[in-house]
Amino acid sequence: MSFNSPPPSSDSTVFANRLEAGERLAQAVLAVVEARASTRDRATEALSRFVVYALPRGGIAVAAPIARALHCSLDVIVAKKITRPENPELALGAATSNGHVLWLTQRQSLSSDFDELMLQQTRERAQSQWQQLAPFSPQVDPSGAITLIVDDGIATGMTMAVAAQSLRAKKPAEIWICVPVAPPEILPQLQTWSDRVIVLATPHPFQSVSRFYKEFPQVEMEEAIECLRKVVL
Repeated sequence: MSFNSPPPSSDSTVFANRLEAGERLAQAVLAVVEARASTRDRATEALSRFVVYALPRGGIAVAAPIARALHCSLDVIVAKKITRPENPELALGAATSNGHVLWLTQRQSLSSDFDELMLQQTRERAQSQWQQLAPFSPQVDPSGAITLIVDDGIATGMTMAVAAQSLRAKKPAEIWICVPVAPPEILPQLQTWSDRVIVLATPHPFQSVSRFYKEFPQVEMEEAIECLRKVVL
């Protein structure tokens, strides 16, 4: 297990926008790759294959500079929080478009018919988004590859956790979680979900991801698709 991040800080780290955050994160990722190459057999390291997965839609703009820096494919993995209508910000769990489900530790599974309904609705939302993005994603097989999962930030971590679970089933060589910003208290969990964690800032108090961006508009589907189209190998 490896972790790359500055110590927790009370400063409000601000990124101009998702593109700038992605460019800074790409530099951090390249630094890790170069450090690994300097300590391992260079011929072996040269054979390392990378695949970058973005959590849409906000994670795609952040992931694109990383995929370009690594000269690798940019794919997407769709994961959605399972919530209740009265509190849409509170995650009960998360589900991916390909059927993986993860509940909060204290829940472990469905506890009511209403939870079943919320799960079904979450799956439908994830599948709908995947169907829109699938024609523009390379759908790469990550088996044996160093697989990076990228988002524009982490709050609860549920969607990142279920995404990592889903990709782990495809037997990548390693999973790296890479985000510009995350709350410091979630770092131990990120480490259990991955082989390496790269986070640019871990400010406290955290409150929300948007707080650390000067510009943080909702990413429309057309913008996400255009971003995917621009990363062509």
